[in-house]
Amino acid sequence: MSGKANNRSDHKIVIERTYEASIDDVWELWTTSAGIESWWGPEGFSVKVQELDLRAGGQMVYAMTAVAPPQVEFMKKAGMPLTTEARLTYTEIVTSKTIAYTHRADFIPGVEPYSVGSKVDFFAVGGNVRMVVTLDPMHSDEWTHRAVMGMESQLGKLARVIAIRGRK
Repeated sequence: MSGKANNRSDHKIVIERTYEASIDDVWELWTTSAGIESWWGPEGFSVKVQELDLRAGGQMVYAMTAVAPPQVEFMKKAGMPLTTEARLTYTEIVTSKTIAYTHRADFIPGVEPYSVGSKVDFFAVGGNVRMVVTLDPMHSDEWTHRAVMGMESQLGKLARVIAIRGRK
């Protein structure tokens, strides 16, 4: 993938997952500080929610910290701090159905800050939840690829949290 700032696909990315859980359980993991902190962020990163205002126009502010050695090394080599504060603004909230937000991409060295949209739709399928995540592309194909890898990683963490909760 190229790292040129103008090499950007305009195609949205769609990631689908099905979880053995109720919509209420999955919704809670997406909409509470404790739920979000249990899985948000790619492997090797921890998250601490600082602000959560779950309504259209509301924000989630969180600190994401690289904690595993490979991620710490990557961040250092990229000239990025180990902890970054991230901010997303909710654009649509439909309880147990949809969460849409824009994420401020203001952490990329040499790239002017910009907003990236995401939408998560939840569907009850029998006793399971089908989740459809739609991501806007980032400023370059390389960073879009990184964003997709990050989302897939954190959805894997979400699956593990759901599995552990289901065993209790």
